[in-house]
Amino acid sequence: MRTCRRFERIKSGFERDIRFMLNHAERHQGSTSGKVSQTSALGARQRMAKALSRHFQHCRECG
Repeated sequence: MRTCRRFERIKSGFERDIRFMLNHAERHQGSTSGKVSQTSALGARQRMAKALSRHFQHCRECG
């Protein structure tokens, strides 16, 4: 599957945020902030999938 630069930029931005949240959750395991960060990372994954899917449907270069 060939993708455009914008697709890669969207994906890398979400992946960076998810990695940050998961690292925070790992460092603060068991605390409230760690649990919230873990939940936020899961939500970010879902938002990333939705954003990439939407982009792929509308982008002439990716589709």
